[in-house]
Amino acid sequence: MPFQKVVSSDDTVIVPAILDDLPQLIQLLMELFEMEGDFEPNSEKQEKGLKLILEHPHRGRILVIKNECKIIGMVNMLFTISTAKGGLVLLLEDFIIHPINRGQGYGKKLLTAVKEFAQQKDFKRITLLTDKISDESQNFFNKEGFQFSKMIPMRLHLN
Repeated sequence: MPFQKVVSSDDTVIVPAILDDLPQLIQLLMELFEMEGDFEPNSEKQEKGLKLILEHPHRGRILVIKNECKIIGMVNMLFTISTAKGGLVLLLEDFIIHPINRGQGYGKKLLTAVKEFAQQKDFKRITLLTDKISDESQNFFNKEGFQFSKMIPMRLHLN
């Protein structure tokens, strides 16, 4: 599932992440997990998880928004199958724009790229996991068409 590079008028590009991006991706995840209540920042675990996605593109994609060589945002799109929808669906995680770059439309651009990718590849649904305590992110995604579900995520931690 190749992804077409998206270039915008402000010199930012949206491209799939590569292994060379790991240090910047890990830093973004560390910032994200410091804000969220369910996760502990751990650079070794974040690196391991990112590599599992980057080295196995049939499992998902990580898109980044770059301004020159600096990554200012990322999103993790994981691929799974929905029996309810009868096809592939995206699970959206780790959506973050660097705090100094927020409020400038980069999140909307990155989310638009996700939606376009999903439509081009005939995904049936995008499911988003967002932190309950983050009204700002919930409002952002709500404005972009996401709706609250009657489903409630539950977890069983193993090992």
